[in-house]
Amino acid sequence: MNKIHDKAVIEDGAEIGDGVEIGAYSVIGPQVKIGKNTKILSHTVIEGKTTIGEDNIIYHHCALGTAPQDLTYADEPTILEIGNGNLIREFVSINRGSLKQDGLTKLGSRNMLMAYCHLGHDVILGDDIRIVNSCNLAGHVTVGNKVILSGGTSVGQFISIGQGAFIGGHSGIDKDIPSFCTALGNRVKLKGINIIGLKRMGLDKKDISETVDFYRQMEASNLSPRSFSENDEIMKEYTGNKIIKIISTFIKDSKVGIPPFWS
Repeated sequence: MNKIHDKAVIEDGAEIGDGVEIGAYSVIGPQVKIGKNTKILSHTVIEGKTTIGEDNIIYHHCALGTAPQDLTYADEPTILEIGNGNLIREFVSINRGSLKQDGLTKLGSRNMLMAYCHLGHDVILGDDIRIVNSCNLAGHVTVGNKVILSGGTSVGQFISIGQGAFIGGHSGIDKDIPSFCTALGNRVKLKGINIIGLKRMGLDKKDISETVDFYRQMEASNLSPRSFSENDEIMKEYTGNKIIKIISTFIKDSKVGIPPFWS
């Protein structure tokens, strides 16, 4: 059975799954779909064409599925999709997508968004991500699986953060962050390889050690990171290391470039 407070507003057309809880003064719009066993606490607004999966917990005073903060937006029927098992804490705001991209903002599964975080339009988040208090992601940002964004970090438009990256607190990110790297600062600089994160993923110790060596060689090289990653003579030394392959592919595919190394 659902547990919906008598002071919650559920507009006609909303689809509410089994076992859903909705607290007092929360408002659920007519195009919203909520999966089973999701819990929405008081004073939260969910509107627009928003689909929320199963087993999510959404805390007080969140605003989800609201229109993009873009002056060119003309009330198009864009979308917000949220996966399963996410924890969304107080005062989080997530805007729908815009027609400047695919009309979609998407949050994967098992993510934690701490209080006062904002996801702008057309943001795409993977799974198992931790976004600490007061982080702001501008429109068109992509974040890979198992990323940690420390508190007070701001990410500019059209930035990609690769899987397994770790970002230090109060960073200003204006370049792409390669997978499995650590970075911090305003403006952000690369600090090294996320060794702790790689160990937590259960990856081979030899591969991790080799990845650290790859990073140090790239940092010391006279070549740019892109040229280093495209150099067949250099890269043949690391053939078979799947971590390095992911990092080098990310660097080669980056459209805005990666940050300088920490000095």
